[in-house]
Amino acid sequence: MTFRAKPLALALSISFALAACQPAADQAATAPEAPKLQVDLSQVAQQPIAFNAADLDTSIEACQDFNGFVNSKWLAANPVPGDRTTWGAFPALGERSLQVQHEIAKAAAAGSWPAGSMEQKVGDFFASGMDEAAIEAAGLSPIQAELDAIAALTATSDIPGFIGDAYASGQGMLFSFFAMADYNDSTTNIAYAGQGGLSLPERAYYLEDREDYKQARAAFLDHVTKLLVLAGTDEETAKAQAQVVLDFETRLAKASLGRLELRDPATRYNPVTLADADAMTPNFSWTAFFADLGVAAPEKFSLANPNFFKEFDAMLADVPLEQWQTWLRFRAIDGAAPYLSKAFVERNFEFYAKTLRGQQQQQERWKQVLGALNGSMGEGFGQLYVAQAFPPESKAKMEELVGNLMAALKVRLENLEWMSEETKAKAIEKWSSFTPKIGYPDVWRDWSGLEVKRDSYAGNLMAAAAFNYRYMLDKIGKPVDRNEWGMSPQTVNAYYRATANEIVFPAAILQPPFFDVNADDALNYGGIGAVIGHEMLHGFDDQGSKFDAAGNMANWWTDEDRAKFEAAATKLADQYSGYEALPGLFVNGRLGLGENIADLGGTTVAYDALKRAQGEGYTDPMIDGFSQDQRFYMNWATVWRIAFTEAQLKQQLTVGPHSPGMFRAIGAPSNQPAFAAAFGCKEGDKMVRSGDDRVVIW
Repeated sequence: MTFRAKPLALALSISFALAACQPAADQAATAPEAPKLQVDLSQVAQQPIAFNAADLDTSIEACQDFNGFVNSKWLAANPVPGDRTTWGAFPALGERSLQVQHEIAKAAAAGSWPAGSMEQKVGDFFASGMDEAAIEAAGLSPIQAELDAIAALTATSDIPGFIGDAYASGQGMLFSFFAMADYNDSTTNIAYAGQGGLSLPERAYYLEDREDYKQARAAFLDHVTKLLVLAGTDEETAKAQAQVVLDFETRLAKASLGRLELRDPATRYNPVTLADADAMTPNFSWTAFFADLGVAAPEKFSLANPNFFKEFDAMLADVPLEQWQTWLRFRAIDGAAPYLSKAFVERNFEFYAKTLRGQQQQQERWKQVLGALNGSMGEGFGQLYVAQAFPPESKAKMEELVGNLMAALKVRLENLEWMSEETKAKAIEKWSSFTPKIGYPDVWRDWSGLEVKRDSYAGNLMAAAAFNYRYMLDKIGKPVDRNEWGMSPQTVNAYYRATANEIVFPAAILQPPFFDVNADDALNYGGIGAVIGHEMLHGFDDQGSKFDAAGNMANWWTDEDRAKFEAAATKLADQYSGYEALPGLFVNGRLGLGENIADLGGTTVAYDALKRAQGEGYTDPMIDGFSQDQRFYMNWATVWRIAFTEAQLKQQLTVGPHSPGMFRAIGAPSNQPAFAAAFGCKEGDKMVRSGDDRVVIW
């Protein structure tokens, strides 16, 4: 079965519970102490990313190019490594997290642990991934059963049953299917089905004649050909089959929505009954599909983008069986390629990393294995990470910061001049129901049902895929567990979940330049404080604002207030659309609008919170000759310190919901009088937006 890595929200939204009976008193006296993981992290280098006044390029005027002033000198001295496509604050902290994880995984692999313990699972998984000789000897055998099942199909009428069996084992490849809170009842999980089936990053790659998209299509044909030849197909046949694959996916792309359309939650939510769904796709029975999955027939589920599924259904009728088999076989091999023998790993790298993203070198083997480990049991691994790398004082300081940000946001909401009292009351109600989560889950998930062995890397990946997918399927029709996390503790990121109205900050992001328990307030509020504010403001961005305090998709706005909000949001989208990332290629201000609204509001609220924390009569220490206000904004820019390979930047402009970091460093501050005052900027400077050009939302 294909075991392509699952999205974080699916693969890492998991927890681990240590459930053990308490021994009787006489037993406890003689029971041997359980072995403990011993890891020395003293040799793991801190990444050189924290704000340092010596990194500033004083030849560049802060009021003209703030990103250049803060970041250009550091970026010139720290080019993108060959095994990466970006380098800066986030990837450097990701590297630090990987180094810590590596020490933990090596120690787990070297030790002897009780069967079923997380140390045993992590150690054996990592050891199996590092056993390249065994992986090489296995060849295609890990997915041979799937390839045989595809070859055994005798008619297109067999395909729905094959799809059902594949999804039941966690190997979905044609459309997304997952459990999530019902948009209309956030207390209950329902099933969601959505478009899928594309190998290239986005539908535009198949349909538009931009030169790099045409090159990507040509490279894709070459990739499919070479991959199929590796799997035993003769070259002439493989070339013909590659065209079949491209034509197949192009048809799916034509029926798919673009990234911009999918930002609207209404396009992702289309509740239907099983009878309605079966009538929509007469060649694919959803009733039978749910039965194949072992999921009780629901009263409703979401079948989003009906046009996609109508096209999929039509393809079951008019695409010949042989073409279906060609596509299914390619997807099976392509999805498994990163975890098979060296030739398949290299082929996967050459196309998806080097050609599409500009990465020049493969990552070291241990990094590849850690990526698979995180995708398979990230939160379980995270329990070992937290025990070694997350000091309790970090959580306490973060809780204080969150409290101050919450207080500052409430004041801003209460004093908005453009919003009516009626809508303000609803906004405050939503504010009051925010749930912050810091570091790691309060309740860890039970992994006792997952068996991990040392003798088969692919076997472990497939077992984890099946285990995690069953865990997800079992949520359908059940109450939402608000203790769950959507990221592992070792992930350098943060998120807001609209259906839970929660803001979440994994342990790994709580490091410089974002957070330092010993740093001055200006750096912490300009770093993690602004990130906290950013995640809070996602609840009030152009899409998050469509959900109410309970996490349900509902309109809590008056028409007049919504119109004012949309007008300001449009102005912000236009601002970012004016940023030219590469010659002739501009930021899509609409695609990144939610993130940019969150940046604008997040920095504003974080600055307010900084002033509240410092209080009246505060004496500015002028560290390194810079004021606290200046250090606040300089650390904000440091957070968004980033360089890209050209191919990665082009891809982000097409598919990424985030504007490139160099524009995030300047976009929000240029709208804020506090920034101009801090650096003595004047009207007419590039970093000063004034009059009708200035955007004010939250």
